[in-house]
Amino acid sequence: MANGRLAGKVALVTGAASGLGAAMAAKFVAEGARVVLTDLNGAGAERHAASLGDAAAAIAHDVTSPDEWTAAVAFAEKTFGGLHILVNNAGIGTGGTVESTSFDDWRHLHAVDLDSVFYGCKLALPLMAASCARDGKHGSILNISSIAGVIASANMAAYNSAKAGVRHLSKSVALHCAKQRYNITCNSIHPVFIDTPILDNLVGGIEREEGLAKLGRQIPLGRVGEPDDVAWGAVYLVSDEAKFVTGTELYIDGGISAM
Repeated sequence: MANGRLAGKVALVTGAASGLGAAMAAKFVAEGARVVLTDLNGAGAERHAASLGDAAAAIAHDVTSPDEWTAAVAFAEKTFGGLHILVNNAGIGTGGTVESTSFDDWRHLHAVDLDSVFYGCKLALPLMAASCARDGKHGSILNISSIAGVIASANMAAYNSAKAGVRHLSKSVALHCAKQRYNITCNSIHPVFIDTPILDNLVGGIEREEGLAKLGRQIPLGRVGEPDDVAWGAVYLVSDEAKFVTGTELYIDGGISAM
């Protein structure tokens, strides 16, 4: 049940046209935030924003472009007057061993899954720090990594590398914000398989339900997760309930990291 845990805050969520980003944006609005949804699929982000009402707005956004990051942050300020919460969620997933991964695939995956997080943190922090100081509010950066950033696999070399980078970059950002006394925390979330479009690459060639069941058998709880499983964790980490939680990670993984 929503109880206004994010009332008075402005959030920007990348990759918000579908999947985890869409679920987090919806939960944030329900909890009282005003939310900017960004996505390479600008039309999809706009449709989802329209479904959430006047507290949501959308902009097309290529997260691999620093210039488009600057435009997205400026859009948040122009539309809602500031920025208190940043969720770096946009990402892609491709398989491949260290030998089979092409140079182009390596660079592209890191650009989307890791470089974009650096751009977002770097370019949003000035507005976030100013907004939090002006409004007397706690700010939050939340970076969506993966359990693959903690547990490696032979056939996910680039994805393992990028998501592990997100985990450690988040800690550096957390320490920087603390040292600057920004009143902004930074944490990462590490989901296991969640029923979103990113799994399509993992279940290719078989019926999707059969593929999800196969993936679920690898998880102690016996199933893949749902987007809201991650969205509720995100609500906690960007709320004032977590104002003393920074530089850490939340595993939403059905118990797989306990094995």
